[in-house]
Amino acid sequence: MKLSKYPYVVQNEILDHMNYSNLFELSLVSKKIRKLVKSSQMNRLKNTVSIVYDCCYPFGTPMVYIQFKENGIMIYSDLFSFTPYGDRSIIESFHNNCLYFFGNSVNYHWITKNYQLPIPRLENLSVCFRIYIPDKFGDLKNVDNFLSSHPVLKSIDLDFWAKESLSPESESRLYQAEYIKITQYDRTNPAVLRNFQGKQAFLDCYLYEVSNLIEFVKRWKSGEAYHKLEYLTIYLYREEIPRDETLTAIGARHLDATRKPPAHTLPKPFFMYAFKPNTDPIISHSYVVRDSDNRVASVLIENQTLSFGVWDKTEEEFLRMVDLLRIEN
Repeated sequence: MKLSKYPYVVQNEILDHMNYSNLFELSLVSKKIRKLVKSSQMNRLKNTVSIVYDCCYPFGTPMVYIQFKENGIMIYSDLFSFTPYGDRSIIESFHNNCLYFFGNSVNYHWITKNYQLPIPRLENLSVCFRIYIPDKFGDLKNVDNFLSSHPVLKSIDLDFWAKESLSPESESRLYQAEYIKITQYDRTNPAVLRNFQGKQAFLDCYLYEVSNLIEFVKRWKSGEAYHKLEYLTIYLYREEIPRDETLTAIGARHLDATRKPPAHTLPKPFFMYAFKPNTDPIISHSYVVRDSDNRVASVLIENQTLSFGVWDKTEEEFLRMVDLLRIEN
């Protein structure tokens, strides 16, 4: 079927009844067709929120998801499959096509678990690296090389059980990622809590010392580290966190028990959406204040979990917000 031979009204009718996969495939045919698709179908495509290149499938074949927002819910739709991973021209053509339609109004995610294959340098692309590093793993150097050979990754999802550590310890690109989700056996391998420089961290640890949690909060309070931090949770598998002792050690301040604390929550990083696009709310009467700018962070300790949420508010602004909650209720 040659689309161009039909009147414009008929062309639109045909496009209106095509699914998203066919629309995108058709737009790759020529610049003229691409322009037609954009002029007639952008109303359908306006709910597009992200393009996801998922390279975690076997045989190195990327799958592409176009993610839409419908009724306030993020859903996956219209699965594409590229020809073999090595054919960069197809990936680049598809990506440039998406940029033509959406520019930087949507998010572009590349997900990979293969540190032996380079990631193409595509405009506006954020990268999520997922990897499992077992106890006996002899290729940490190449994992480090992978991290250092790319721009800072947007997010890293890591199961780390090796006894060796990434190097150089304090300079690894691991700690520079904006979002990190780590399951690890030993608190020192890798030393995420001490060296993290990003926005959100989700840590699950088997072996940990409460003194390290206290040190983390004190370093944030002093302004020594964690300048970009927005949200952190750390879960200890084998022991509970002594709540009162820890809150005293970090110099926590407390809202009156009769006052309702605000709920701190943020959009979760893409790789952790699952069924909830936002972080679990931190609702706590305890908080700490940073010395350098009087910024507040809520601190919640429940059994084996410490949650830490940084507000974009000074203590005075935070307390006014609490007062407003009391008036509203």
